[in-house]
Amino acid sequence: MVKATKKETKNKKSEELIEIRIHGRGGQGAVTTAQLLAIAAFYEGKYVQAFPFFGIEREGSPSTSFVRISTKPINERQQIYNPDYAIIFDPSLIKLVNASKGVKKTMIINTSQKIKGCCTEDVTSRAIKIFGKPIVNTLILGAFAAFTNIVKLESLERAIEDKFKNKPALIEQNKRAVRETYEEVKNNKGKNLR
Repeated sequence: MVKATKKETKNKKSEELIEIRIHGRGGQGAVTTAQLLAIAAFYEGKYVQAFPFFGIEREGSPSTSFVRISTKPINERQQIYNPDYAIIFDPSLIKLVNASKGVKKTMIINTSQKIKGCCTEDVTSRAIKIFGKPIVNTLILGAFAAFTNIVKLESLERAIEDKFKNKPALIEQNKRAVRETYEEVKNNKGKNLR
């Protein structure tokens, strides 16, 4: 019988568990983003966790949410310090709260600027067209799903239907938002990664 080395065991664990840290500002929907991502992964038969961390609880203050997605039960119960991915709603948070710290793979950032090694997408402009205001949370999920292939578009749309079932007016707008961003990133995947 051959035993796996520590490195092989660690690599297998990292394939089974995906950790995502979401950085936003109070009122931008980072908590809802984490919930939608977890619901979508759950619909695909995965084990999930989604939880927020709040500092000063007021609109505009930095907030962080976390998501774990796994093919196996998740026993960890702490914040995520070294995520595979980071989703950034506001590029000023990269320096303000050191949002890039510990990221193993890449960051998905809401910005029109090119940032080396990151997937960037200006979802604020599209949000204003769809919602009439800069509500970016479902749009950035579309970019995340298209870039990483961790969850399917159909699962995100189903999660939106579930999350907003008591607010039917929001369902179609949010499904349109996630779908348009997903398709834009899929069609320009090489251009979005700088």
